[in-house]
Amino acid sequence: MTDPHALRSDGADHDQVVPPLLTDQPAKVLASLPDGVALVDGSGRIQWANHQFCQWCREQVREGINLFDALGRPDIEGPDPAPLQAALEGRSTGETTLRTADNRYFHLHAALLDNGGLAEPRLVVAVRDVTHTILEQQKRAAIHQAGQTLADLSPAELADMTVAERIELLKSNIIHYAKDLLQFDVVEIRLLDQRTGRLETLLSEGMQPEAEARILYAKPENNGVTGWVAATGRSYRCSDTTRDPLYLEGCKGAKSSMTVPLLMHDQVIGTFNVETPEPGGFTATDLQFLEIFSRDVAAALNTLELLVAEKATTAAESIEAIHGAVALPVDDILNDAVGVMEKYIGHDADVVDRLQRILRNARDIKQVIQKVGEKMAPSSAHTQLRQGDRRRALLGRRILVADADEQVRAAAHALLERYGCTVETARDGAEAALMVRACGDEPYDVIIADIRLPDMSGYQLLLRLQQLMETAGEGQPTKVPLVLMTGFGYDPGHSIVKARQAGIDLVLFKPFRIDQLLDTIERMLSRRQDVVKA
Repeated sequence: MTDPHALRSDGADHDQVVPPLLTDQPAKVLASLPDGVALVDGSGRIQWANHQFCQWCREQVREGINLFDALGRPDIEGPDPAPLQAALEGRSTGETTLRTADNRYFHLHAALLDNGGLAEPRLVVAVRDVTHTILEQQKRAAIHQAGQTLADLSPAELADMTVAERIELLKSNIIHYAKDLLQFDVVEIRLLDQRTGRLETLLSEGMQPEAEARILYAKPENNGVTGWVAATGRSYRCSDTTRDPLYLEGCKGAKSSMTVPLLMHDQVIGTFNVETPEPGGFTATDLQFLEIFSRDVAAALNTLELLVAEKATTAAESIEAIHGAVALPVDDILNDAVGVMEKYIGHDADVVDRLQRILRNARDIKQVIQKVGEKMAPSSAHTQLRQGDRRRALLGRRILVADADEQVRAAAHALLERYGCTVETARDGAEAALMVRACGDEPYDVIIADIRLPDMSGYQLLLRLQQLMETAGEGQPTKVPLVLMTGFGYDPGHSIVKARQAGIDLVLFKPFRIDQLLDTIERMLSRRQDVVKA
């Protein structure tokens, strides 16, 4: 057994030094600890150290050597810059983190020892090797920082890049960080087509061509680990590919793999797979690192998809700039007009007629500007804008968006009008109700409202709209075409729960992708059509 009283780490014979306060039995106990323990005097000189402490020291540990000299004069990173002094003064137990020249980290804890009547103070210093924990924390932070830059492009850079170039940049960044930071040489990312359930390859590095071309679906059986992960939304670590029934060969000679889902608001949007020829080549920590990185990859992919939807070409961008400059000001005219008209209904028919003309003219202004802009755009821009042809159900539909955020209202115009919708907006619930009441023979096909408007909740708006529509329909029950928007996980006053109890079950969680917005509107339109047929 190692001599518990040793003060040197070289194993040579030497005199034993047993301080008066340290008997043989406690010394043996301290010697067996996995942490380093040392007894030092008021000047910080070592009087005794256990074997583990000696093993960590760069210099030969001998009686009287300074504690920090023995540890190789490490940098003190805090929180306490003078832990021994803090313990001696009785202010607290001194605690700090040390970093050595060879990039090892130690947590030091110093406490004043009861001297049993001796005049000279003594400290018990415990030292723990926290290198693995610190380096893991640093790597986590580095992975997250890298993930934040995946789709970090300035407006100037975006203006000079095509959609294809932006996608290639994102793919290049993912591969770069996966290799240099995570040490993954074989990488595959597939995106889930929500309509077909098919997993389409976005990028593949180091995979065999036949594996890259393999058709996979988000199904737990007969679609490999990737299909299982996409279907279940759970990560999967394969330690031995030769014995795993789910594994389908991707990289030639791969012996282990990890696959994690790409999640956006708990919804699977794809998968991230890495492989290695080393058996058992991935640890649980590696899986955690991949999950951290995949969250940022999912966010970057979401951002990229919005960019693709928002900006197609420079010409299309010009059309949107022209229309965007007048969209919200015209909405302000509409809001003010219906507000004034409400006061004159039943009192002055002439004023009401004039205000109705203002409403019609304001709406015509937006349509004329949009048509002129489309005529000015080159044919290539029209080709891009005609992506709306795939959403024929949206053409000519009237949409009302109620949200206090001006950016949300502006985005509603920019995104939905590209698909042939006529969009109007309101800043609060009262304006939304007035717009609905004044729409006359052209009711809104869909109403989208934030659940937390400045003057009422989404559920209160639902009740108000139900009252207006039943009055217009001579008391007949009317289904309000309302879709609620909310920040993920936030539902003040349980508006969503109450609305769902009232039959409103279409909810958009911000931030949402453009396809989610369009799909939700189409579902609402389909439901209304079914009601009319019935």
